[in-house]
Amino acid sequence: MEKLTLFGQRGWGSVVVEAQLAWYGVDYEFVQVGHLFEDEAARVRLEEINPRCQIPTLQFADGQVMTEIGAITLWMAEQHESDGLVPAPRCAERREFLRWLFYMVSSIHPTYNYVDDPARFVDDEVARAQYEHTVNDFAKKLYGILEDHIVGPYMLGDRFSALDIYTCGMVHWSPGRKWYEANAPRMVEIADKVQKMGKLDAVWRENYPNDYK
Repeated sequence: MEKLTLFGQRGWGSVVVEAQLAWYGVDYEFVQVGHLFEDEAARVRLEEINPRCQIPTLQFADGQVMTEIGAITLWMAEQHESDGLVPAPRCAERREFLRWLFYMVSSIHPTYNYVDDPARFVDDEVARAQYEHTVNDFAKKLYGILEDHIVGPYMLGDRFSALDIYTCGMVHWSPGRKWYEANAPRMVEIADKVQKMGKLDAVWRENYPNDYK
């Protein structure tokens, strides 16, 4: 496969794609974009490649780009003709995999986009605080639904998949490790197993170095 370029930010959602690239052994370059909500120059640079200005953005050698974690996840599995991270179309776990992949992508992940910079959506400061609180509470409810589904040891039972990589990333995000330990212990158990996998060790260390001090 051609060398790919992944535009991301350490500790952000790009870790989900970066970990999959590492799992498949893909040759890629990681470009640290910068904090998109605090650095105007970072936004301008990324918008030249992806007008949506989102992380992750995957760029090919011919300059074309691919976005959306769900799409990238399915595409990479197709390119490697592998059902290691994505159950094959006729596999028994395929329906559950697609259900929860797009639940993570379309239900949970957008809640971060809404509160990363609440001023984008709510002008009034007082209303903004309530808005942020409401979105965060809704995210916790969504995580609760995900947690209740897990029977372990992985999201699809005995089968490891890209869902577990996504889960590992999420446990590092808000509302924070302590909240997950108290309210989503099965998610934490999955994250802890995934973080110890040799193929992925370097990715987690680079994105969450404080976990290894």
